[in-house]
Formats: sequence, C-alpha cells, structure tokens
Amino acid sequence: MKKNILVLLVVFIGFSSFAQQSDVRITGKVIDKETNEPLEYATITFSSIKENKIVTGGITQANGDFNIPVPAGIYNISIEFISFKTENLSKQKLFKNTNLGTIGLGLDTEALDDVVIIAEKTTVEIKLDKKIYNVGKDLTVSGGTVSDVLDNVPSVSVDVEGNVALRGNDNVRILINGKPSGLVGLNSTDALRQLPAESIERVEVITSPSARYDAEGTAGILNIILRRSKLQGLNGALTFNTGYPLQVGVSGNINYRTGDLNFFTTSGYNYREVPGNSLSETQFFNFDTDTQIDEPDTFLNEKRDFDRIRKGLNTNVGLEWYINDSSSITGSFLYRSSDNESNTSNLITEPDVNGNILSSNLRFDPEVEDDITKQYAINYNKNFDDSGHKLTFDFQIENSEEDESSRITQENVSTIELVNTLEKQDRILIQSDYVLPIGKKSQFELGYRGNFNELDTEFLVQFDDSGVVTTDTNLSNNLIFKEQVNAAYSQFGSKAGKFSYLLGLRLESTRITIDQQTSGDFNKKIYTDIFPTINLGYKLSEKQSLTLGYNRRIRRPRSRFINPFPSRSSATNIFQGNSDLNPSYSNVFDLGYLNRMGKLTLNSSIYYNRSTQIFTFIAENTGDTAIIGDGTIVPIIRRTPINLSSSDRYGFEFTLTYSPTKKWRINGNFNAFQNSIKGDFNGENFDADNFSWFARLNNKITLPAKIDWQTTAFYAGPNENAQTKSEGLLSVNLAFSKDLFKEKASLTFNVSDLFNSRKRQSVSTTETFITDSEFQWRERSFTLSFTYRFNQKKKRQRSRNNFNGGGEEFEGKP
Repeated sequence: MKKNILVLLVVFIGFSSFAQQSDVRITGKVIDKETNEPLEYATITFSSIKENKIVTGGITQANGDFNIPVPAGIYNISIEFISFKTENLSKQKLFKNTNLGTIGLGLDTEALDDVVIIAEKTTVEIKLDKKIYNVGKDLTVSGGTVSDVLDNVPSVSVDVEGNVALRGNDNVRILINGKPSGLVGLNSTDALRQLPAESIERVEVITSPSARYDAEGTAGILNIILRRSKLQGLNGALTFNTGYPLQVGVSGNINYRTGDLNFFTTSGYNYREVPGNSLSETQFFNFDTDTQIDEPDTFLNEKRDFDRIRKGLNTNVGLEWYINDSSSITGSFLYRSSDNESNTSNLITEPDVNGNILSSNLRFDPEVEDDITKQYAINYNKNFDDSGHKLTFDFQIENSEEDESSRITQENVSTIELVNTLEKQDRILIQSDYVLPIGKKSQFELGYRGNFNELDTEFLVQFDDSGVVTTDTNLSNNLIFKEQVNAAYSQFGSKAGKFSYLLGLRLESTRITIDQQTSGDFNKKIYTDIFPTINLGYKLSEKQSLTLGYNRRIRRPRSRFINPFPSRSSATNIFQGNSDLNPSYSNVFDLGYLNRMGKLTLNSSIYYNRSTQIFTFIAENTGDTAIIGDGTIVPIIRRTPINLSSSDRYGFEFTLTYSPTKKWRINGNFNAFQNSIKGDFNGENFDADNFSWFARLNNKITLPAKIDWQTTAFYAGPNENAQTKSEGLLSVNLAFSKDLFKEKASLTFNVSDLFNSRKRQSVSTTETFITDSEFQWRERSFTLSFTYRFNQKKKRQRSRNNFNGGGEEFEGKP
C-alpha cells in the first residue's frame, strides 16, 4: 500500500512539474522608437514553427508592458501596432520564463490597408491614379452619414438633394471596398444617408481611373473603404448619437481575430426626422399661336412641406479564414433595411397680377417606403510570394426590393389617388484579378469583371371614388430593365528613376434590354467599346511631383433616367424618364502638381473633359393640363433627361493644407470650371456656356482644456444651362469635441447648416413659362454623439503631411 502511494506521489509530482513547465511567461515592453513613448494596445502574436499557425497572443498595457503565458516551444514572434512597422523575431526558443526586453517600433510611411487607424486628422496620399483621403477625427461629421463625409472631401460636392458630384460633374461611380455594393442600393442618395460616418476608414478620389476599374462614370470614381482590422484579439468602436430635429442612432465597427479566423462587422441603426420645404412661382405665357391673341398670363404658386421620417438598419458581417500564410477566404453578408415615411403637403395657389389669391388647392401625399437589400459575397486571395504576386477572385450576389405607396388626396376632390411603385433588383458580380511583379520596379496585371443586373419596376395608379377603385391603364405600367456588362482588362506599370507610368486597356461589352410589358414596347441595345488609360508620374524632387492622366469613360443611363413612369407628388410638375436615352462617352485629361513646402502643402490639377451624347435635363410642356382651385386649367410641366450632341468641360482646382502650430490646422479647396454644351432637341437649341466654382474652407483649432473646435464653410457659385439659372449657395458647419477616459472616448457636438442657408434657388425660362423656385432638402440640425473605443488607440499623427510622391503604386488597388 505504501509502495503504491509512493508511486502515485512520484507520478503526481512529475505531472505537476510537467504542467508547470508547459506554460512559460513571456514579458517585455513595446515603445515608439522615435519618441520612446510606450505603445498601448500593441499586439504580440506567437506562431508555431512546425504548423505555421498562430498559437496565442496578447496586447500591451498603458505603459507598454506585456506579460503573456505561452506553451513552451519554438516560435516566430510578431509585434505590431497601428501605422507602425511590424517587428518580427524568428525562431525564439521559449522553454522558460523569458523577458524580451524593450522593443522599439518605427513609423510605417506606407499606407496600412489592413489595420484600424483612428486618426487625429485627415491625411492625404497621392498615387498615380488616385488621391486617398484617410478620414480622421472630422468633428463636423460625427454622428452623421457617409453623405456628410463626402461633403467634406476635396474635389467632391453634395447638393441639397444629396446628389454627389466630382469637380462639378454628377456622373460619379460610387464603390464600397472597390466593388458595387448593396450599401449603395437602388437609390444611392438615400443609401448614403443611412451608412454611419464612423464606419469609413478612407475615401479614394479617383479622377483618372486605371484600367482595373469599371469605365462607368465620366467624372471619375469615389471608392469608400470601410474600417476593418486584422489585429489579434477584440477591438472596435461604438458610437451613440442624438439630436434635433429628433434623431437617435447607434453604430459600431467590431473586429475579433483568434488564430486563423477573423470576424468583423459594421452595423448601425438610426431614426431621423428630416423636415424640408420647397417653393415655386410659375408664370404661364397665355399666347395663342393660332389666333395670335395675347391673353392674360396665368400665375401659379406651389409650396411643398416635407415631413420625413427615416428609419434605417444596416449590418455587414463577415468571417475571414487564413488557410495558410499565403491564402485566405472571406465570406460576408450584408443586410440593409429602411422604413421611410414622407408626408408632403402641396399647396397650390393662383394669384392675379396684383398678388390677390383667386383660388387655392391643397394636395396631401403620404408616402410609405420599405427598402430591403441582401448581399452575399465571397472572396479568395492568394499571395504567391511577398513581392505582390497574387491572384484574387470575387463572387457577389445581391437582391434589393423597394416598395413605395401613396394615398394622395386633394382639397374639395372626393377621388383619392392611389400610387404604388415596386422595384425588384437582382445583381451578380464576378471578378478576378491577377498581378505579376516583373523585377523590382515593374508590374503586369490582368483581370475580368462581369456585372449582371435586372431591375423589374411595377407602377400602378388607381383612383378610389367613394370606395370604387379603378385602375388607370394609361399611367400604370411594368418595366423590366436588364444590363449585362462583361469586361476584360490588362495594364502594365513601371518606374525608371524619377519617372513612373501605368498603361492600361479595358474592353467592355454591354447588352441592355428594356421591356415595357404593358405597352408591348421592347428595346435592345448591344455595344462593345475599348477604354484606354494612361497615367504618368514624374518626381521633380522629394517635395514636388507631376502627374498626367488620360482615360476614356462611359455614362450609361441608370434606371431612374430611363423609367418612363411619371412622378405623382405634384399635379402640375412631374419628373419622367426617357427610355430612348443613349450612353454618353467622355475623354478625360488631368494634369496634377504637388508641392510640400514645410507647413504648407499644395495639391493642384488642371483638367479637361470632352463628352458626346451628353445627358441634360430639360423642362417642357407636356400638352396635358390639370384643373386646380375653382376650375382653373394649367399646363403640366415635365422634367426629363435627353441626349445632346456634346460638351466641353475644363477647369482648375487646388487644395491647400497649412498647419501654423500643432494645435491649428487649416485646409482649403477651390474648384473652378467652364462647361460648354452644344445640341438641339425637337427643333429647340440648347446651347449653353456655364462658368461655376465652389470652395471649401476647414479650420480646426485646439482650445484650452483640449477641446477641439472645427468650422467648415462651403460655397457653391452660381451656374446655368440653356433653361435654368441657379444662384450661389453657402453652408456652414460647426463642431466641438472633447476626448475622455484617456482618449478611449470622445464627446462631440455639431451643428449642420449653421445659418439654415443650404437652399437651391433657381429660375427656369422656356417659351411658354418661367418658374422661380427654392428647395431645401434638410433644415438646420444639431447632433450630440459619444464614441467609445476598445482596444483601438486613437493615433495622434506626427506633424507631417502623409503624401506619397506619386508613382509608387501601379495596381490601382481598391
């Protein structure tokens, strides 16, 4: 018995000794090599030599120290921190408690696409084919949306209706993470107003796209990159916001990586009340061309008040599996839902020449809209070596459905108008890209992309007269729009001394069918086009560089432009698409100059755009009439897009960044352009010359108690075309922010449109009428937001301009 107990005791002691030796403690400290300051939340990972997999890891404390239990063995150790170069320790024999000492990390001067960067200020990188704006702590958009972020990006402007323009041209291709996305949805304007601003890491402004990108978008491309981390462990940020007019929202980006699996999500919910208004005053010239009798003119005033409620939920979740050191598979699912209400009160009054009201009519349009988008995506990435030799494959399928319904009533009219629009869209994307480095300074690229889109629109107009419902077969219709675009491209880039170039060629074959089933109309268009791209760069010195770009672009009509179903919110003014609209083509040239002069940085461009078969919007008399008030008959005016022969757009822009002190930063952007349009339509000449400009000034200063104060002013100059003249528009945003809990949290208060002046005022003149109008999509708003970051250290970047001199990147990587 004693012998057995002794044996068990020996076994227990041996087992205990083995257990105690199986885990060893690895300690050390991580600092900034340049400043010797400790780096909190630096990540230390231990990878097995045999299996080449991450076994465990940990993060540093506030003082930079780490203390991590590790199973005894031989490991490759990696130490990394946001925007710093990774330090690797190979084949470390860890069989006992070990102190690795103090490890210094140096700042990485290249952009880090794979980590979360919470920047103190927005920085810019210049590439051969694009400018990259890393979205920093932009106070005026805190608690806002992607639309608000874009409105602060140089070269970009967002009008009062939320339409995005690049250098004054509204034909902009918007991508999410380099691809078309359900986050943009059927209506890109509304979708961009739902995605929270805090989910964006950077915006790529691509005014001279390389052949890798779709040729769609004559103005260029805006590529929105969402935040995503690949660091070990859990990290992320949550933002809560509220404001007036009433808004409540919560959003977050969370990332969790353990070993070879990386889970990520960007999600948000918001409730917003968005009041707006519009006013139009129209004078109809009642001249009878047959009898040559000039009758008294008719005057009509139309005032609309919009009471909107926007409720939106969006989530993008994904899982990335690192198969081995060289390849990974990522699967993701996107869900976006919006439940919108818009109550439009439309008061039409008829004054006489002295302003006395002869009659009035109130039209009420309560519209309910439900919008749901689901998107499934899978990506495969294979890196053959560390030189950039790689192959990627993407497959994406998207289903969207938008259901709008209205029950329109009019004063003193018993009949109720019932309008329902149902849109269903199915979209498939297939893409593959292959990149082959040739030597150390050259690169060859080859790829394919297929976009397959089908949009089914049902438009139903009914009238309810005392419970008897009848369908208007003249207005009701069903349209099926199909677009298939197959594209192949190749490009080659190289660098010789101070000179860099990127040459590409893209072939796109388009097949469009428009099936108007109710009327039996069928239209099919097939065309194949070649789109060359040339991007050149020359480094004059370490601080100065030149870039020159040329590319051919196409603008295909989107669904709203070709949808022949008229809007019904107004009895006298409608919008109607044109199913005969043809694509427009552009040749675009861009010459850029960059100069970094100490605390001042200048980034400027001269550009020219020659377009044919351009889209333009005209207002015309439909020939139909509407009865208002006490029986007054007035014409119905239609706004519709048409093709004109050509336009020449040329302009100049510059962005100045100046930092007088560490606590004061000024950023200014100016863009001036001339647009000359030529063309006739239905015997009427629409030639027009328009000079316009816009400017943006952003001033940020740190006040006592470390309170940040930021003011952004934007002014869009007057512009005109053959029919419409628009006045200039001024908008000012103001914000204050204070960091809390050792910079783990921020509290921000901002005022959007401080002077309530963001209104479009215009005058449209034709042979039969003149209209003076004013439109305000959103009134002044106040927002209070609170952001809390966990395992995400806000990076206060050094006093430096993060500009890449141009020519260091050839692949135009999304």
